[in-house]
Amino acid sequence: MIKKEWMEKGFIDEPAPEGTDFKTEIRRMCDEKNAVIMAHYYTKGEVQDVADFIGDSLALARKAAETDARIIVMCGVHFMAETCKILSPDKLVLAPDLNAGCSLADSCRAEDLKRYKAEHPGYKVVSYVNTTAAVKALTDVVVTSGNARKIVDTFPKDEKIIFGPDKNLGSYINSVTGRNMLLWDGGCHVHERFSVEAIARLKAEHPGVKVLAHPECKSTVLALADVIGSTAVLLDYAIKSDESEFIVVTEAGILHEMTRRCPGKNFIPVPPEIGEGSIGCSCNECDYMKMNTLLKIYNTLKYEWPSVDVDKDVARDAVKPIERMLSLS
Repeated sequence: MIKKEWMEKGFIDEPAPEGTDFKTEIRRMCDEKNAVIMAHYYTKGEVQDVADFIGDSLALARKAAETDARIIVMCGVHFMAETCKILSPDKLVLAPDLNAGCSLADSCRAEDLKRYKAEHPGYKVVSYVNTTAAVKALTDVVVTSGNARKIVDTFPKDEKIIFGPDKNLGSYINSVTGRNMLLWDGGCHVHERFSVEAIARLKAEHPGVKVLAHPECKSTVLALADVIGSTAVLLDYAIKSDESEFIVVTEAGILHEMTRRCPGKNFIPVPPEIGEGSIGCSCNECDYMKMNTLLKIYNTLKYEWPSVDVDKDVARDAVKPIERMLSLS
């Protein structure tokens, strides 16, 4: 039975029986209920360890479209669960904590984008996957950090494009494609905090070490990077590289998988610079991603709640740009 106070909180905080082996119980319930657990690289290491599949936004979207499980437990943030539901409308999509939002998605409201489109007739809309279903419904094609350049390059060179909501990713794509897309003024609160000064200090302390950076970082930060790419691209580079040490400029959760896949290699997280007017805590972690815990996964499987649903009319329009992305990736 779902208690009223749980519904108000957006997650179940019932304590598990003393001595519960979360990993064993979670895997047992997954087998029993035909459920799969999908986790983003930015979640806690213990969450990644219990997942059936871990990956970046593109990989998780693909997995959501392919799975034949009855239940999908999305351990990430809310827009990822929405994407799962859009691609798998007949499945039960669970989110361990409905409060796990996204500062980037929050920076672009559907009503604001609709108004902006009306002010710029004739423009195509390319939306980052870090957006709500309602924003995706107003979009021509969705992209991720891993495929944005490839997909933007499918448009004619003279195409008028609105790119949103991440201005840093959009600026980077403009720089490597020679485009002049209109950029929405949004950003990730984690990647916005990384600074040139912090990276310069680490480079001085570790001369010759490669810098791996996510394109959601500012252009001044990316200028110091040796490799720029999505979490999956950065991970793949670290696996294949002969180098043994790396400076990593993205959310620290990726270090768990990097360390697991690259035994013997050293990964140095970049601390952010926190100044006046900055957002969030003094760590390079996403508080929203870290809301996913083993207890919440255990409870969400036990009670099959909280679930994520998307309005049918919104889902009908939102699935088109997602499917276009998947077909082009």
